[in-house]
Amino acid sequence: MTIKTGDTLPAATLLQMGEDGPVQVALADKLENRKVVIFGLPGAYTGTCSTAHVPSFMITHDDFKAKGVDEIICVSVNDPFVMKAWGDSTGAADAGITMLADAESAFTTAIGMNFSAAPVGFVNRSKRYAMLVDNGVVQILNAESNPGECEISAGETLLEAIE
Repeated sequence: MTIKTGDTLPAATLLQMGEDGPVQVALADKLENRKVVIFGLPGAYTGTCSTAHVPSFMITHDDFKAKGVDEIICVSVNDPFVMKAWGDSTGAADAGITMLADAESAFTTAIGMNFSAAPVGFVNRSKRYAMLVDNGVVQILNAESNPGECEISAGETLLEAIE
């Protein structure tokens, strides 16, 4: 079942690189009593993800903060080593975007945003989406029908939808 507006996000443990290696991050701790943007994408270092999706949230970061967003989180079905390197190389980490790995696709699958494209090596990867979550409840969900597109899931589009 695919997550929709009004749903509470499921409990999930994601991974982030800490100073001494991978650290487990309870998503519930990130969401409790907070307004958070989560955007998911097919993979680190892939074309649209690197040239459009991540940059759209880097550009809009301060505008989201001005609208009361506490944190912007990027989730991808990659390992935390790759997510750290990608966050550093794109400038996303310096821009204040939290890079979290859903290494086993558990969260992505639980919210119904997984897809596979075996010819390009994508198995249980994340569809491209962006959501505004308030205290764990999805307020706005913008999901692309084609993972190669970044229009309705772009930072600018989500920002415009926030009142």
